[in-house]
Amino acid sequence: MTEQDILSLLEAYKTGGITKEDAASRLSKAAFEDLGFAHVDHSREARQGFPEVVYAAGKTKEQVREILLSLKASSDGSLLATRASREQYEYVKAALPEAQYDEAARAIYVRRARPVGAPPDDEAHTILILTAGTSDIPVAAEARLVAELYGNRVETVYDCGVAGIHRLAAHEAAIRRARVIICIAGMEGALASVVGGLAQAPVIAEPTSVGYGAALHGVTALLSMLSSCAAGVSVVNVDNGFGAGVLASKINRLH
Repeated sequence: MTEQDILSLLEAYKTGGITKEDAASRLSKAAFEDLGFAHVDHSREARQGFPEVVYAAGKTKEQVREILLSLKASSDGSLLATRASREQYEYVKAALPEAQYDEAARAIYVRRARPVGAPPDDEAHTILILTAGTSDIPVAAEARLVAELYGNRVETVYDCGVAGIHRLAAHEAAIRRARVIICIAGMEGALASVVGGLAQAPVIAEPTSVGYGAALHGVTALLSMLSSCAAGVSVVNVDNGFGAGVLASKINRLH
């Protein structure tokens, strides 16, 4: 239920169109829906501007389908299930034909209305996503899809890590004009510090689990990014492209 739906409901009660018991019942259902295995947060869109996002890993295909159908019935914004398998997608699509699957992002989504309050779709409000290597693209793809569904203009530059710093220098103009930058790297995570030293925009550093043994499944990159000497760099969790995309969207909409 959106904010406008709530206002319409209150107006209906005020004018005598519905009883207070009916209004209370509808508002109660709008808060969340108990599916037995999940309490679906139907008020998320009214509170935060985007429906609840489903983390599909660990859920059965039946659970993912039922949650998405519940969200479809109670919201206006785009639907998203992250870390989803193709098997889950094929099962969901039978009941939700408009659903699409992003193989790189490993996400099921339904593109619907552009969120209220989304930033202008212009170059001045671009979210730039950089990856150190090609192996970081799955995390970047998740961040890109999330940012796009949140209504942002997104630009991506892949495989521009510090092992060949000239590749990054070739995109300096894009770095300088971006409003928010998501910097994604595994190994030692050095790219975030370099970009942080070049950019005027806030930099969201995203460590990935890419790398050999001492990379410790992303912990080395995480600690390196947390220890960055560049000012204005924030850090999200390892492989959390979703979190990076949401944070960038919230910054970008502060126009």
